[in-house]
Amino acid sequence: LANAGFRSETAPSVYHGIRVVCLAVSLLPALLLFLIKDGFTMKSIQWTVAMGGIGFYLPQIVLWHLRTTRQKEIFLTLPDALDLLVVCVESGLGLDAALRKVTEEMKGHAKIICEEFSLANFQLQMGRPRREVLHDLGVRTGVDDVRSLAAILIQADRFGSSIAQALRV
Repeated sequence: LANAGFRSETAPSVYHGIRVVCLAVSLLPALLLFLIKDGFTMKSIQWTVAMGGIGFYLPQIVLWHLRTTRQKEIFLTLPDALDLLVVCVESGLGLDAALRKVTEEMKGHAKIICEEFSLANFQLQMGRPRREVLHDLGVRTGVDDVRSLAAILIQADRFGSSIAQALRV
């Protein structure tokens, strides 16, 4: 759910509720159509179970589609964001200010990655350790390249090397 962009505390409950509702919505017409019309034959029971299965797994398929679409969007906009981040850090801004600048500049055409960077920047401002914030950014997006970027930035921060050099690499 987090990889699909649903961060609310109630998101798992809502998701499971939607699955139950979809199951009921697909199962009730199947019961009425197949069992009442044909009786309790093996074919009508098979069709009823199949319709129930479709209704139960439909939200999972939709969630998978939303997640992959979001991850693809992040993957495609990451190079532009990374280039701008390198320019900002090389011009003398810190990582926090550079993330803020990237968010401001790219919010028109790269909303999803800007949303993630904005959340990471907010967490940094609230006092969370940079290591945790960057790790959570990689996990929250679910994109391998963002995880690699987070790992490189964590390592550069831990060993005191230049963040600009790490971003360039």
